[in-house]
Amino acid sequence: MTLPDTAANPAGADRTFQVDLRGLVDLLSHHLYSSPRVYLRELMQNAVDALTARRGLEPAAPAEAFGIRLHADGSVVRVEDDGVGLTEADVHTFLATIGRSSKRAEGIAEQRGDFIGQFGIGLLSCFLVADEIHVLSRSARTPDAPAVEWRGRGDGSYTVRALPASARPRPGTTVTLTPRADAGEWTRPPQVHALARHFGSLLRHPVTFDDGTGGPNDPGASINPEPAPWARTYPTPGARSRALAAYGEEVFGFTPLDTIELDLPAVGLKGIACVLPEAVPAGRRHGHRVHVKGMLLSEQAEEILPDWAFFVRCVVDAESLRPTASRESLYEDDTLAAVRDALAERLRAWIARAAASDPDLLGRFLQAHHLAVKSLAVHDDEILRMLLPWLPFETTDGHCTLDEFARTHRTVLVTSTVEEFRQVAAIASAAGLGVVNGGYTYDRELVHRLPEIRPEASVADLDPATLTAHLDPVDRETELAAAAYLAQARDALAVFDCDVALRTFQPASAPALLVDSREARHERTRSQLAREQEGGLWGDILGALRQEAPRAQLILNQLNPLVRTAVTIDEPELARTSAEALYGQAAMLSRRPLRPAESSLINRSFLDLLAHALRKDS
Repeated sequence: MTLPDTAANPAGADRTFQVDLRGLVDLLSHHLYSSPRVYLRELMQNAVDALTARRGLEPAAPAEAFGIRLHADGSVVRVEDDGVGLTEADVHTFLATIGRSSKRAEGIAEQRGDFIGQFGIGLLSCFLVADEIHVLSRSARTPDAPAVEWRGRGDGSYTVRALPASARPRPGTTVTLTPRADAGEWTRPPQVHALARHFGSLLRHPVTFDDGTGGPNDPGASINPEPAPWARTYPTPGARSRALAAYGEEVFGFTPLDTIELDLPAVGLKGIACVLPEAVPAGRRHGHRVHVKGMLLSEQAEEILPDWAFFVRCVVDAESLRPTASRESLYEDDTLAAVRDALAERLRAWIARAAASDPDLLGRFLQAHHLAVKSLAVHDDEILRMLLPWLPFETTDGHCTLDEFARTHRTVLVTSTVEEFRQVAAIASAAGLGVVNGGYTYDRELVHRLPEIRPEASVADLDPATLTAHLDPVDRETELAAAAYLAQARDALAVFDCDVALRTFQPASAPALLVDSREARHERTRSQLAREQEGGLWGDILGALRQEAPRAQLILNQLNPLVRTAVTIDEPELARTSAEALYGQAAMLSRRPLRPAESSLINRSFLDLLAHALRKDS
């Protein structure tokens, strides 16, 4: 931007900004538009808006009477339309003023909802690929209007001249670009054709392409030969479903598990949601393909659906959604929020229909997307009631639905963590306890809501005391015979705040069970840190008042041959080492992260036992 000459503008006089057009184009290319390819979309969009205005002047004319013609032969790119056209006054007003839009003209402003663009800077995008723009136009508003020519250059200069009507016999506008040498990537005929298909395949006006060769893309080759698939008629509902699924596969590159038709008449939205056939990571959101009045706006419009709907990808065409200034995403406003809520309701309705009438489809859907449905069920009571009995969970009976599990186990116990479940699963199953792994995202909360669906079911968190109460005590003589060993073991494991007990339980192959919750470990760690920091008399007083932190418990299995041998050891050091080894093995089986002291204990006990075995053999 340059400042005007002060001699020509005395102090206090109004001044106008002088725009550096090259700087503005650089700003557009780096901060507004995602790629130079948008130049063709902007030209096609301007043509569509001109056709819309022409239809307003001649509403009785057939739709096929007005169209858009594209030409690219390697030397020029040309976009021609049969739209409303421009007068010489329009050219001076709209093409020579940066930021002015012809959609704001009198008589059109009130119809802005009929137009795609509303920002008047689209033509500038052509300077991303060309140094000169040539516009030839003739207005349809005046029957004998002359043609008018505008040439704009990248240095900010332009010329305007009136031409005889014969220079353009029919109303409309032709925009011609002479591409720069470095813009070949975006202006070669195959690429122009591909971009036209990409952006304009759903446009309601006929669009044709000519590459000047008479080859596959010969003059008159249609860019959009058919209307959107949801706007066509089909002989049967099955044929319609297959056509929509085929379109979804063409657009997204996967065969949908199912397609959901979307129709919101209030905002003129139609389209489909394609259900992904495979699970996606939780929280990962796919972009959706959004057209506005037929023109592709974005392929990555995440905001059209709520976060939980990451099991679908949508392609929609809408009338009333508002694009941002770059026309590459949607403006977040009340209309978009209402559309998002309405589309979410359509997805809920599809899930309800599948649950009620298509168990096979529902099963395949839940197999792939149970996590997405669980996240939805946590916040949606209707989905919870419909689908909670169908959702799979990891249990002591294997992977099964809660409905199946609750039939077998009247009291359903649920763990807080995955490691807690894996620690107790085999033993709980042998003891006849029904335990669900509540360590995965949403699972514990959902299991606790089972009584809302099955009032006769009882759900409780798995307490270590509940499990140990189902382990059989040993007889008095066995307990007394093992007393000396148990005392040695308790002394050896005191550093880990771990008690030792002797019980009998299945499976007999399990030598020991370490019962220790994450909360108990955290409480012991907190208490230890508090004792270290407080110290002195005040620390002793607080220590006396503080409730003792819950201890871990190593439960030895008297049914296991190794344990039966270990409890007879009368050599103190060997007894301590064997107890440490049993503790280390039980800690590893719990699959929780080992503390450094536990890793050291496992290594030390292994080496000590190995050394003892070698001495015995020698």
